Amino acid sequence: MAAAESDREVPSALCTEFLNFSVKDTASKWLQVTDLYKEVYHHLARYVPKIYCLGPNLNPQSEDLLAQMLLQAPLEWYLCGEDPSTGLAKLEQNNQPSQLCGHVFKVGEPTYSCRECAADPTCVLCMQCFLGSVHKEHRYRMTTSGGGGFCDCGDTEAWKKGPYCQKHEPNISDSCQEDPLAHLSTDMIARCYNVFSVVLKYAVDMLTWDKEDELPPGLEPPDRSDTYYCMLFNDEVHTYEQVIYTLQKAVNCTQKEAVSFATTVDRDGRKSVRFGDFAFCELAKSVIVRNTSRQSKPLRVQVMHSSVVAHQCFALKALHWLGHVIGYSDALRRILCQVGLERGPEGENSSLVDTLMLCDSKMWKGARNVYHQLFMSSLLMDLKYKKLFAIQFRLQSDYVKDDHDREFSVTDLSVQMFTVPSLARMLITEENLMTTIIRTFVDHLRHRDLQGRFQFERYTAQQAFKFRRVQSLIGDLKYVLISRPTEWSDQLREKFLEGLDTFLELLKCMQGMDPVVRQVGQHIEMEPEWEAAFTLQMKLTHIISMIQEWCATDERVLIEAYKKCLTALTHCHSGFADGEQPITLSMCGHSVDTIRYCVSQEKVSIHLPVSRLLAGLHVLLSKMEVAYRFPEQLPLSELSPPMLIEHPLRCLVLCAQVHAGMWRRNGFSLVNQIYYYHNVKCRVEMFDKDLIMLQAGASMMDPNHFLMIVLSRFELYHIFSSAECRKRYNRENANKDVVQQNNTLTEEMLHLIMMVVGERFESGIGQVEGCDEIKREILHQLCIRPMAHSELVKALPENENKETGMERVIDCVASFKKPGVTGRGLYELRPECAKQFNLYFHHYSRADQSKAEEAQRKLKRQNGEDTALPPPVLPPFCPLFASLVNILQCDVLLGMLGAVLQWAVEPSAGHWSESMLQRVLHLIGMALLEEQQQLENSSEDNDVYFNFTLKMSRPGEAPSNTASVLALLENLQNAPHLEVHEDMIRWLLKCTDTSASPLFQTACDKDKAERKRKAEMARLRREKVMAQMSEMQRHFINENKELFQQSLEELDASTSTSLDHSPASPDAALACVGPRRSRPREKRQVVTCILCQEEQEIRADGKAMVLAAFVQRSTVMSKNRTRPPHDPKRYDPLFMHPDLSFGTHTGSCGHIMHSHCWQRYFEAVQAKEQRRQQRLRVHTSYDVGNGEFLCPLCECLSNTVIPLCEQPGLGQWLKTSGQQIKAMHSAHRKLQPVSENPYSSTIKEMLTTFGSATYKVGLKVHPNEQDPRIPIMCWSSCAYTIQSIERLLVDEKKPLFGSLPCRQDDCLSSLARFGSACWTAACQPTVQGHFIRLLAALIPDPQVEASPCILDVDMLHLLVSVVLSYGSVHSQDSSGLSVDAVQLHLFHLITVAHMVQILLTSGPEEVTMEQESGEAERGEEEGACRLYNTLRTLVGSSLPEVGSGWHLWRCVKTGILPYLRGAALFFHHLHGVPAPPELHALCPGQWEVLCGYLSLPSNLLQLFHGQQELLEPLLHGFPRESNSLIDLPDDYIPKEQLCPKSGGDKSRAPTLCLVCGSMLCSQSYCCQTELEGEDVGACTAHTFACGAGVGIFLRVRESQVLFLAGKTKGCFYAPPYLDDYGETDQGLRRGNPLHLCHERYRKIQKLWRQHSITEEIGHAQEANQTLVGIDWQHL
Repeated sequence: MAAAESDREVPSALCTEFLNFSVKDTASKWLQVTDLYKEVYHHLARYVPKIYCLGPNLNPQSEDLLAQMLLQAPLEWYLCGEDPSTGLAKLEQNNQPSQLCGHVFKVGEPTYSCRECAADPTCVLCMQCFLGSVHKEHRYRMTTSGGGGFCDCGDTEAWKKGPYCQKHEPNISDSCQEDPLAHLSTDMIARCYNVFSVVLKYAVDMLTWDKEDELPPGLEPPDRSDTYYCMLFNDEVHTYEQVIYTLQKAVNCTQKEAVSFATTVDRDGRKSVRFGDFAFCELAKSVIVRNTSRQSKPLRVQVMHSSVVAHQCFALKALHWLGHVIGYSDALRRILCQVGLERGPEGENSSLVDTLMLCDSKMWKGARNVYHQLFMSSLLMDLKYKKLFAIQFRLQSDYVKDDHDREFSVTDLSVQMFTVPSLARMLITEENLMTTIIRTFVDHLRHRDLQGRFQFERYTAQQAFKFRRVQSLIGDLKYVLISRPTEWSDQLREKFLEGLDTFLELLKCMQGMDPVVRQVGQHIEMEPEWEAAFTLQMKLTHIISMIQEWCATDERVLIEAYKKCLTALTHCHSGFADGEQPITLSMCGHSVDTIRYCVSQEKVSIHLPVSRLLAGLHVLLSKMEVAYRFPEQLPLSELSPPMLIEHPLRCLVLCAQVHAGMWRRNGFSLVNQIYYYHNVKCRVEMFDKDLIMLQAGASMMDPNHFLMIVLSRFELYHIFSSAECRKRYNRENANKDVVQQNNTLTEEMLHLIMMVVGERFESGIGQVEGCDEIKREILHQLCIRPMAHSELVKALPENENKETGMERVIDCVASFKKPGVTGRGLYELRPECAKQFNLYFHHYSRADQSKAEEAQRKLKRQNGEDTALPPPVLPPFCPLFASLVNILQCDVLLGMLGAVLQWAVEPSAGHWSESMLQRVLHLIGMALLEEQQQLENSSEDNDVYFNFTLKMSRPGEAPSNTASVLALLENLQNAPHLEVHEDMIRWLLKCTDTSASPLFQTACDKDKAERKRKAEMARLRREKVMAQMSEMQRHFINENKELFQQSLEELDASTSTSLDHSPASPDAALACVGPRRSRPREKRQVVTCILCQEEQEIRADGKAMVLAAFVQRSTVMSKNRTRPPHDPKRYDPLFMHPDLSFGTHTGSCGHIMHSHCWQRYFEAVQAKEQRRQQRLRVHTSYDVGNGEFLCPLCECLSNTVIPLCEQPGLGQWLKTSGQQIKAMHSAHRKLQPVSENPYSSTIKEMLTTFGSATYKVGLKVHPNEQDPRIPIMCWSSCAYTIQSIERLLVDEKKPLFGSLPCRQDDCLSSLARFGSACWTAACQPTVQGHFIRLLAALIPDPQVEASPCILDVDMLHLLVSVVLSYGSVHSQDSSGLSVDAVQLHLFHLITVAHMVQILLTSGPEEVTMEQESGEAERGEEEGACRLYNTLRTLVGSSLPEVGSGWHLWRCVKTGILPYLRGAALFFHHLHGVPAPPELHALCPGQWEVLCGYLSLPSNLLQLFHGQQELLEPLLHGFPRESNSLIDLPDDYIPKEQLCPKSGGDKSRAPTLCLVCGSMLCSQSYCCQTELEGEDVGACTAHTFACGAGVGIFLRVRESQVLFLAGKTKGCFYAPPYLDDYGETDQGLRRGNPLHLCHERYRKIQKLWRQHSITEEIGHAQEANQTLVGIDWQHL
């Protein structure tokens, strides 16, 4: 109570002070004092607590107003020395506007980067600048900002070209860079300086103040009250739910208030949750702490005195004010920068800016955001001070201990400075930035093993969190290195190499970390930690690449870096070699000394960054030709090749052994490591570099020695080295597993040799361009299958700028195939590139390789070529690597090849495999091609040193006399077990024997003859089989003669009936209404139930058959979306307004069941649902409580069934009616006649079922079988469905009949016939009452009150309702009029009424050329004029005068067409009269045919006889245009949207309604509304207002289409926006420019017009169970 009273007193107290306060006097008083600081503090101490924080609910409007008058105005007066309104305007006038845009991004705002012109990916533009810049025409990338960055428009260092948009283009005149302070008087400068010092000091003091109950000296309030706030702070640990639950308990508020508290805490970082005296607040604090401290650290809560909170509120306001004031002038901005960076009395790091940065982690989110924005608009916008600030911005180890996300931390500003090339260079040279960053990083990773390597074993969650923090330092290092220097100064060299030294220290800690040992015997117990090491590796990948790129720009740096790296590697190795005993290997007459080492027994690690960096630098030596120009400066002679290759080779052997299944017991962690080692994210700095290291080592060794070491490491040396290897190995009765392993290892080893010799596409190893490597990658990806652009991008490595370089080269290797309405665009390989395919491409996984092989062989078969896949021709090596080709002709390799071929010749117990042989053949092919190229490229004969043919034809040495490789190949050529490789062997022999020896020729002829013979045999075999099959068929027909006879007769019958459909006399036209109505033949309608498969004839007295149907409310054809929904209890739906604002649509999938089968099925569904609810609490895709089920056959969503009614024959009808009429005459009129119902009980039951379902859904009420509105709802649904189908046919330009799918056709017939029968299930007098009221709308009836105006009635609805309700009247009619005649009269009457509607609403004519009309038309025009003039006399002068009848007739004709087409559909389905063939196509002359079919004269005005009383017209145009979804812009631009509720904040998920174009703020607590007692999101609420519960939305930031139906159903749908590669980009992950695809948008529109949205959602949810779990109602 006390609080409330004080609330009341305060304003009056303030008012008196406020009236006595003079801004000018205060300011002039300040101008005279010496100590401004003390004076202003005194003023603030007095007023701030009186303005801010006076009660539990803050009132920002009045606070801001008072603060402006009492606090900010005096400061502005003082600053200007005059009235601020004139003073600030003067400043603004003199100011040169800044060329920098500096717009600060909010979370989720769209940003644009140009992929062609940006210096690096962090250079972005805001939407306004982008749309006004040249980059709009370039290849750009869209992303959504994480918040906190700013727009780089106007920064010349950020853009290679086009740095300014139109708005920030600099004037030529002010090019001279003068000091902005020159415009100000010294007096003014001094005043600014004073004000800024005081205000900034005050703000910094208050925001970094950590005492809760007292204020800084000078700010103590004159009178102190006992009022406190319980302040809750945000952290990144607790979830929304935990906070909401805790608050409800602690401050007993409602769920809604708790949600709003939590939202504010999340947005601003803190919120007061209770206001009162100290004890009251302390109590709440203890509850919150107790409740949240169980799982993790408790929420941070403080009880703060109200005056402290008040000053903190004003401190934020003061920072905003500073940001606002410096916007007037660059000079003020510069003064503020000076004030901020000026050192304080404490010396080092004591400026106000430093204080803010050092206390960053202690501040709350809101405060951080405000001061970061001030920094951005002041320090970072002034180029002079940006440098000074960058130096102050020391790396903050403080952030690592912070508990907020990085985007709210001051370290997030690093991207603004480190990416500016000039600043980055300056910081490296002057502040030694590179070294500092890396040192800080290494210091934070303290866990090491005995060798000093990183150890991530016992990795707790807390450390993982900290590790994520530390990784941001790596991000900073990447920013610093992102732009390479163009010229080097000595100082930059020195500091860069110093930085490289520290970096090598870091890599040395990684070399050999996480070593693994093979588990033998039992499976590993605990999976070791491997992710941290790989995370580190992935983060460093780009940095390692960038360091190599820096080295490549300067020769001196490269040489020094190479030496340093080699020293580091030698240092790493010195610790490893101990205890490994030396051994000598000898084979094929060569021997080599090495060490004994088994990968399968010792420790081995996959992390070797030092070796890999050296490999990268080694390639650069070759690429930059440093190795040839300054060999004396390089330590190449000191290199020990065996040492270089040792570790990379172990790593590759480890991979081979894992493939061979030898490490199965080491669990998944090892499998994952191997996966990432080869994965596109890591392979550039892992697998690829290991291969290069082997190439570098092998190029400096004797090839025989290299191969022996490889054999030894692969643990295959004993197999190949024995003299008798070709024979003895076969007889070894080894363990089957071991044999299998050795086979795989041999395959892997042969593959490795291929890669060492064949991978020459890195420039520096082979003589190739940079783009050749990418071309080859793309080519091999497309050899697997055609791929979409995004798949290719994923398969290619990205550089630090997120570019793959693919767009430059893709067109020369692939052609693009555009997508259709679904699917995506694909790139296909150009046929001429297929010859560059290498089956053993080093980046193929096993699966890729087999797919590619299959695809390429298939292609060759299709082109009629032989299926050999020979190795491609390779580019020559660079000189440094040239000696690698000798591997192909060395003795050891020939020995190995010979051994494998020998095993293949005498295949014994599986000691070789086909893929081993395939690899050997490939290697021989590579050698032969190499020899061919050497011959072609050599000038004289003497310099050819590569002679493989000679060596392969030499037999082995004396003792064993083994056959030569060539002889073995010729042996294998016709081996029956090697048919697969026949083509390849033939190709090899052709290469070796270009001179084609006669022996070989005959072999070829023999071979051809052999093949011919085989083909002949196959043909005979096929013919024999075909003969057998036809014999069997004949036999079967003879046995089952009578069956076939029967079906043939039926066939005849059906063809004849289709002819009989046409009326008997050829000249009688088809008519579907009226006494001359064509009678369809009474044919039995027999259908099959989909559940029990029994056939059933449809008869009025038979079992009921039903169609699964879905009834839904719809606004698809609505012309008025603003009409408020009606009150279901009192609403009378008898007349439909022509604006069709709500309708009820019925759709069906067309599947038929017995009614009792369906009831059984539905009961089972219900029972299952009850069981499921007890087990799981998930939604299904259908809501059983609402009567929904899935059609048992096609799983289409349905919520009721339509009974199929036979059209009762007239005779039968008249019999019952006649008896009734006799009974009625004899009886008194008072008695209720009991009519006899022609339908069986099951059909009656189904009539009721469907009727009440339509009523329930259409009016959104509870079912009530007695309600008189049931039949009306059914008729209305029938009419609405007909109208929507008629519109759909017009929009898709299809003919009226014959083009509907049968499901819609069946649905319409059942609806029409159901309508004509539904009165039998209702109470008859009610239906008759409806009929009387309906007719009264046309023919005034004194007894009926409140008949609607003729312009308020939709005529098709009226027609359907009148015709269908007439049955109830006819049964008691004794006038002897036939139903048909009455129907025709009614139809004519309503048609005239519709014409009247059209004429009353026809607009004034546009002046068109008066067209000459023929005789017939003239009559029509005169009629139109007559009718119109009659109307004018009746209505009075409210109708304009019309001169030409031609215009009127045109209005009538176009206006009435939709109605006539709808009527034709209705009567066709009601009476089953076949439609005339002209209406089955789109051809001229439809009007006459249509009128004929409807028994109308083609001049409709002849119908006009009587007149009607007309009420004054309400305009409504006819024909009604079809509704379409809103127009979308052709280019996708994510629009900004302010959230309507949370005071000017940008909406996090703006969503566009595609039906009406409203922008909504979706998926946020702020915009939830209550709907039927439940909180729902903005989109769900909108669907009920705009789409009767169905909605189609575009989520603007995600480029995603959202379908919603009701509260629990929804799904995402592919958006209509595609990029240039024909792919959608949901979530804007790739960020390519997107354009509207009109076909796809039309497809969405068609779904909407067909009312298939709900069905689409049902199918999506059935197909994807994760969609079911989403809370759609919160969107």
